[in-house]
Amino acid sequence: MSSKSYDNHLGIKGWALGGAWSPERYLYTLHRVTGLGILSYFLLHILVTTSRAFGPAQWNALLGDGGFLRHPVFVVGEFLVLAAFGFHAANGVRLILIELGFAVGRPIEPVYPYKTSLHASRFVTVVLMLAGAAFIVLGGLEFLRH
Repeated sequence: MSSKSYDNHLGIKGWALGGAWSPERYLYTLHRVTGLGILSYFLLHILVTTSRAFGPAQWNALLGDGGFLRHPVFVVGEFLVLAAFGFHAANGVRLILIELGFAVGRPIEPVYPYKTSLHASRFVTVVLMLAGAAFIVLGGLEFLRH
């Protein structure tokens, strides 16, 4: 049994720029990236929280007034986590709706030229991405208030 192999002539450039990128492909890529970002934040959050076990001095050095994690870079990072969460949650709801069949349209006979169900799911995509954007904006206003 032989297996075919194809050379990757484009490398990372082919992954990033190759093919026809539809909105769904962008959402797929962003869903993966934000999922990894949220996981990284979760692991960092566990490490910071365990500093509490080393006493109040260690905790205050990290999170107290003038603490290490009060630097503006970390505040921007917290906003990026909020934005990642807002997008990831909205896109997750979209994926659940599509998986359950609520956003795929009515079944039709497969006659060439094939019609796609993307038109039915596009409205749900736009609505949920707007809801995610509203969550990010409201969260951003809360960050600016503090």
